[in-house]
Amino acid sequence: MITFNLTSYNPGTFILVGIPGLEQFHMWIGIPFCMIYIVAVMGNCILLYLITVEHSLHEPMFFFVSILAMTDLILSTAGVPKTLSIFWLKSQEITFPGCLTQMFFLHYSFVLDSAILMAMAFDRYVAICFPLRYTTILTPKTIIKIVVGISFRSFCIILPDVFLLTRLPFCRTRIIPHTYCEHIGVARLACADISINIWYGFCVRIMTVISDVILIAVSYTFILCAVFRLPSHGARQKALGTCGSHVCVILMFYTPAFFSILAHRFGHNVSHTFHIMFANLYIVIPPALNPIVYGVKTKQIRDKILSSFPVLCEYVS
Repeated sequence: MITFNLTSYNPGTFILVGIPGLEQFHMWIGIPFCMIYIVAVMGNCILLYLITVEHSLHEPMFFFVSILAMTDLILSTAGVPKTLSIFWLKSQEITFPGCLTQMFFLHYSFVLDSAILMAMAFDRYVAICFPLRYTTILTPKTIIKIVVGISFRSFCIILPDVFLLTRLPFCRTRIIPHTYCEHIGVARLACADISINIWYGFCVRIMTVISDVILIAVSYTFILCAVFRLPSHGARQKALGTCGSHVCVILMFYTPAFFSILAHRFGHNVSHTFHIMFANLYIVIPPALNPIVYGVKTKQIRDKILSSFPVLCEYVS
């Protein structure tokens, strides 16, 4: 076996092999990945365009939707183009700085996505529990503080991953059995103790996904209590309707995330090929579906899409 005398200061390049066990199908697997990625880019760009140009969409909820769309673009673009270059061009090499950069933006956008969903849950809590004070509580200044706060939190949580990898000596294989660089996958190539990396990765899940889910659950507990106190069935339906798109996006984001975490922890019989395929689908399918969900379930956005694109209006009618 060929080994590489790499150091943390000059680790050279890594080799991304793609999806192990399915190398002969890479050319065909890339086609649906490319199509879904195009849908994700077009959908989120249309969403951003509509929210920017339509003054009726200049509300706190849609501002958070626009931030979610931008984060989804970062998430999918950080991974899919390199994956397609592996599938179609056999461009498997990636430099160590390039690997760190890709890893940072993938993890950062994932953590920021989770934080945005938490902020949107708070937005729905204020809108339903304090409707008369909605605009006074969620002022533009407050919203900017929230966005800056969750962005800074995500940055501070993920940046240590970079330094935890740069301190490691890489003196074994440079082959990564994946389509993109992720923290633990790269750390496992080091010829040193990576306990700190493993424990910090575990703490990141608690500081982000677990804590965000708990806060979202608390917000929706208060929301449901407020909704069930409303006098009429119609009022309850209308209040819950404003949360429909957000709940769908939450389920699409967290259900696969928890499935992946549980599969890695307990699914010892699950093949590595399945893990890699699932990880690739996860960075492209939610970004592609999120704008569709908001376009279908949010009346304001749906009306603007149909009025802006008459062909769609004729098709729907």
